[in-house]
Amino acid sequence: MLIIPLFFAQKWKQVMEKLKAFWAGLKIKKKISVFTGSVLLGIIIAVFFVIWIVAVFLTDFNTIMNANAEGGEILSAIETERNDFSRFISEDSQEGLDALGRSIKETKKVLDGIDYDYKKLGDERFALLQSIITCYGVYSKERDQLLSQGESAYGYIDRLYNIYSMQDYLYEYAKRYADITLRQTNSRYNELLPRMFTIPLVTITINLLIIIVVHYLSTIMNHSITEPVLKLAAASRAIAANDFYIEDLERTSDDEMGELVSAFNKMKFATGEYIDALEEKRVALDQLHAKELETLETEKQLDSIKLELLKSQINPHFLFNTLNVIAGNANLEGAETTEKMIEALSSLFRYNLKTPSREVLLSRELKVAEDYMYLQKMRFGDRVHYEVDLKVDPEAVMVPTFILQPLLENCMIHGISPKVEGGDIRALIERDEDFLVIDVTDSGRGMSTERLREVRDGLEGKTPGGVGIGVGNIYSRIKKMYPGSDMLIDSTEGIGTKVAIRIPYRDQNTEIGEV
Repeated sequence: MLIIPLFFAQKWKQVMEKLKAFWAGLKIKKKISVFTGSVLLGIIIAVFFVIWIVAVFLTDFNTIMNANAEGGEILSAIETERNDFSRFISEDSQEGLDALGRSIKETKKVLDGIDYDYKKLGDERFALLQSIITCYGVYSKERDQLLSQGESAYGYIDRLYNIYSMQDYLYEYAKRYADITLRQTNSRYNELLPRMFTIPLVTITINLLIIIVVHYLSTIMNHSITEPVLKLAAASRAIAANDFYIEDLERTSDDEMGELVSAFNKMKFATGEYIDALEEKRVALDQLHAKELETLETEKQLDSIKLELLKSQINPHFLFNTLNVIAGNANLEGAETTEKMIEALSSLFRYNLKTPSREVLLSRELKVAEDYMYLQKMRFGDRVHYEVDLKVDPEAVMVPTFILQPLLENCMIHGISPKVEGGDIRALIERDEDFLVIDVTDSGRGMSTERLREVRDGLEGKTPGGVGIGVGNIYSRIKKMYPGSDMLIDSTEGIGTKVAIRIPYRDQNTEIGEV
C-alpha cells in the first residue's frame, strides 16, 4: 500500500525539479508572461465553469418559471373574461362592455403569445393547448354573434347558456393545463435540486487547484524577482532621502535583473544633479500654475461684475418698492389693466433683484420674458406679436440667468419699434441631442451686411463696441459657463434678425462645471 504513494511522491519531485530548471532558464519577461498566463488561465477556467453552470441551471429554472407563469396567465385570462362577461350580461352597461373588451384582448394576447413547441410541451400539455385554442375559437364566434344581435334575438337564452357552458369547459381545460404544468415542472425541479448541491464542491475543488498553482508560481517569482527588486527599492528610498553615497548593490546574476543593478549603480551618482534640476523645474511650474489660477479667478469675477452691471442699469430696490405701492393703489381704484401691468413690471424687477444664481429653470426665464412682452404689447398694441414654440419641459431644464429678456429687448428696440407696422417675435426652444437650442427670431428692420459683420466681430472681441452690453454679456457668459456652446446671429435688412443660442442640455440635477 505504501508503494503507490512513494511512487507518486517521486514523480511529483521529478516534475518540480524540471519545472524549477525550466523557470531558471527563462528571462524576466518570459517569467512574468508565464505567471500572468497561468493566473489568467485559472481565472478563465473558473469563470467559464461558473458561467456554464449558471447558464445551464438558469435555463432550466427559467423554463420552469415561464411554464408555470404561462399556465397561470391562461387560467387568469379565461377566468377574468368569464367574470366580465357575466357582469356585462347582468348589468348591460357601457362600462361592463369596455371591461369585457379589455378582457377579450388580454385573453387573445395570452393565447397568441404561447410557444407551441411540441418538444417543450409534451403530449399532454400540447393536446390541452390545442383543445383550449380550438374551443376558444368556437366560443369567440358564439360570443361575438350573441353580443352583436342583443337580447331580442331568437334563441338568446339558449345561446347564452351555451356560452356559459363553453366558458366552463375553457376554464376546466385551463385549470387542467395549469395543474399538469405545475406537476411536470415540480418533477423537473426535483430532478435538478440534487445536482445543485454538487456545484459548490466542484467549484471549491477547482478553485483550490488554481490557488495551489498560483501560490507555487508566486513563491518562485518572489525568490527570483521580488527579493532583488526589494533591495533596489530600499536603495531607491535612500536616494529619495538625498543619500547618494550608499554602497553599490551586489550583482548576483547575469540576467536582466543583474543588468538593472549595474545600471542602477552607474545612475546613482548622476541622480543628485538630476533631482535638483527637477526640483527647480517643479517650483517654476507651481508658480506658473498659481498665476493661471489667479487669472481664471479674475475672469470669473469679471463675468460676475458684468452680470451685475447688466442688472444694475436702474435702481431695482427703489423701483420695486415704488411699483408695489402703485399696484396696491391700482387695486383699490379698480384699475385691473394698470394693476396687471405693474405686477408684470414688478415681477421683472423682483427677478432682477433676487436672482443671484448663475442658472435658473427655463420656466422662470419664460415667465420673465412673458411679463416683459406683456408690457411691450400694452405699449405697442397690435403692432407686436409674441409667440413661444416650446418643445422641452421648462420645469426640468436649466438655463443661464437673464438670457431671454435681453434678446427680446434687442428685438423690440432695434427690430420692431422702428417699423411703423410693427412685427412678430418668435422664440423656439428645443433639444438637439445633447444640446439645448434657443432661437429668437423677429420680423423687424434687420441689419445690413456691414452692420452684421460688426456685430459678429464684436462678439468675438475683434471690434470694440460692435455689440451691445446685453447680447455681449450673454455671449461671454455661455462661452465660459459651457464648453462647446455658441451663439450665432443672422440678419437680413428689411426682413428680420435671428439669434441662435446652443448650450449643453442640462437638467436641474446636473452640476455645472467650474469656469
